[in-house]
Amino acid sequence: MNRRLVLPAALLAGAAVAVVNGLRLAAYSVPLPVVVTCSIAAFSVVVASVLHLAIAALTTTHRCREAGCDFRVQLRNADAVENRRWQEIAARHPHRS
Repeated sequence: MNRRLVLPAALLAGAAVAVVNGLRLAAYSVPLPVVVTCSIAAFSVVVASVLHLAIAALTTTHRCREAGCDFRVQLRNADAVENRRWQEIAARHPHRS
């Protein structure tokens, strides 16, 4: 996934949903302030959701495998060496016996 395309894609998807939502509400003679408010809300939710999913897809998580241990490391934009280094740190962190 190309990181440079995530924000434009999120904005485009949000705008499309907002326009469709606004047109559907306007077809039922809903007052303009309500249409605008609902369209802004729909835009915001779609953009936030797309960005959240993109960040989740681009994040690598390393966890301790020991039962009951909640140690974890999340990495974004890490190269292979950095990824391996944190994987080893998660495997031998201080909570591990």
